[in-house]
Amino acid sequence: MSFASDDSELGEVLLTAEQIHDRIAELGAQLTRDYAGRTPLLVCVLKGSFVFVADLARAVDLPVELDFIAVSSYGSSTRTSGVVRLVKDLDSDIGGRDVILVEDIVDSGLTLRYLRRNLEARNPASLAVCTLIARESADIASLDVGYVGFTIADDDWLVGYGLDVAQRYRNLGYLAKYIRPEG
Repeated sequence: MSFASDDSELGEVLLTAEQIHDRIAELGAQLTRDYAGRTPLLVCVLKGSFVFVADLARAVDLPVELDFIAVSSYGSSTRTSGVVRLVKDLDSDIGGRDVILVEDIVDSGLTLRYLRRNLEARNPASLAVCTLIARESADIASLDVGYVGFTIADDDWLVGYGLDVAQRYRNLGYLAKYIRPEG
């Protein structure tokens, strides 16, 4: 899907659909190796990760299960409020399960730290994090993000492939820079 070229809020395409597809295939192969003989539970962080988790689940050559959790720290803004709140909890008991938390983007780590504490308190057998995008400044090591699709510059705000601005542009098949309107 592509919007009209006169959409003044869409900047350059940073990652094409093909680049995203190829990297997800690599991540799926890595997860298949790392979780061989197990049935991991993919926990999708709504709403931004829904496209990514659908493609990732198909790229993993193992039986997987899915569940969904939703948190909010942005609302309809492009700036975090600094407060994370749980909007939708898991339906599954994750105690004793191999859980892979699937994120769309790791920025400051605020949301990820909240989710990690929340999920670890439920005693999973293991908890890994797989993100499509990580910002250059994100401390991936201290956040313990084991699987990263792409790393982007800190000043790039992306839309498409599940990422949005005020619920718009999630349906783009690629990732483009978002140009903030003046005003």
